[in-house]
Amino acid sequence: MSKNIAIIATSFHEKSMKLMVDDAKKTALEENLHVTAEVWVPGCYEVPLALKRLFISKSIDGAVILGIIEKGETKHGLIMGQVVHDAIVRLELETGKPVGLGILGPEILLKQVPSRAKLYAKKSVLALKAMLTI
Repeated sequence: MSKNIAIIATSFHEKSMKLMVDDAKKTALEENLHVTAEVWVPGCYEVPLALKRLFISKSIDGAVILGIIEKGETKHGLIMGQVVHDAIVRLELETGKPVGLGILGPEILLKQVPSRAKLYAKKSVLALKAMLTI
């Protein structure tokens, strides 16, 4: 049975994110998952609220989250990553709806993004599919 999923993508690194979204959509199609919502948010901090709003809908069975938390001059990215990941896990547990997490980082170097983006996009969709069948 086919499942309806959402993709949430962060727009801060727009060029890389567009490639990740395209790869995620391609994998979803190959895996018989229907992307019925695509939501772009400014950055990773905004992901949990968008996810909560999507999960309110009975027509969304799960979501893929794509983003980048790069290494900066301070530990801001580490804190951001912890807060965002914690909120996502809480929403999964509260709603019983799974997430395929494709956030690169925290502390990824921008030069590392191209070699990881496609893999993370694909693996996040495959992880979501696996959890949708449990």
